[in-house]
Amino acid sequence: MAVTMNDVARAAGVSLKTVSNVLNDYEFIRPATRQRVQDAIAELGYEANLTARSLRSGKTHMLGLVLSDLAAPYYAELASRLMTTAERRGYRVLVEQSGALEANELGALQDPLRQLTDGLLFTPLVMGADAVVSHRGTKPVVLLGEHILGPRLDLVTMRNQDAAQALTAHLLAGGRRRIAVLGAQPGESAGSAGLRLNGYRSALEDAGVPFDPALVAPGEWRRDGGAAAVAGLLERGVPFDGVFGLNDALALGAMHELLVRGVKVPRDVAVVGFDDIDEARFSSPSLTTVAPGMDEIAERSIGLLIDRIDGLEARVDGVHAEAGFVLKIRDSAP
Repeated sequence: MAVTMNDVARAAGVSLKTVSNVLNDYEFIRPATRQRVQDAIAELGYEANLTARSLRSGKTHMLGLVLSDLAAPYYAELASRLMTTAERRGYRVLVEQSGALEANELGALQDPLRQLTDGLLFTPLVMGADAVVSHRGTKPVVLLGEHILGPRLDLVTMRNQDAAQALTAHLLAGGRRRIAVLGAQPGESAGSAGLRLNGYRSALEDAGVPFDPALVAPGEWRRDGGAAAVAGLLERGVPFDGVFGLNDALALGAMHELLVRGVKVPRDVAVVGFDDIDEARFSSPSLTTVAPGMDEIAERSIGLLIDRIDGLEARVDGVHAEAGFVLKIRDSAP
């Protein structure tokens, strides 16, 4: 026979209301009382009826999170921080990946499983603002990233252009003048790649260094993409004394390729990345990069989403927030 809340209340010697308060993580409960209830729950094997609780409260205390690729180190680390931040606020997070496919992004907004969540954190890379607005439904959605900048949508992002400009300026201050940039295409202006390329170009212009399209090497934002991009530059005989990988995976792949080919880092070529993933500190040499405020992104996006859920953020137009950044100067580009 299933254990009920009444059974837990009798075993703990408390009221049914007290058991309910403990299950709902009510703040003002004496620690000793809370412990008695938790001990009774564990001893009896009580399992809360989340469906019934959500019907009563109108909330599931679950959030959805849709990222494009959980194999990417940045997204994996961001997901971990978002989940930790949500847990502190009393929420759990259901995570899925879209693979940057439009059908999957649309499905994330329309899937019946969304009824299990109170709101959604979403990183669309294919859908446009109008499509997101049309299909988001009635539950709150907060976008992460910069692919969509629609004024009707809540967005939390990083200062891509400013951070890239500061990082390029650091290389220039170290005497580097031929800085290859990996992972972008000339002419891009939107999204992470375009904004970071714009920052790179702004730093060159400020220093009076001409922009050379030959130094812009496209590549997938993975380690093998960075290695292939650098190999292509070397094989074409393009001279360079600095490398800016538009994310850390590109930079780490580039650094490996340089070392394999006998190019000394940073003596011959200084290398920088972007994102400050955990691996950046432990590479050899350690990677100079940008920490783009991942903790702040997690705090602000979770906070904004919960405020929307609770009705505390009443603005009809979208809230746009940018996290700060910090340069992490390490051995690859001191």
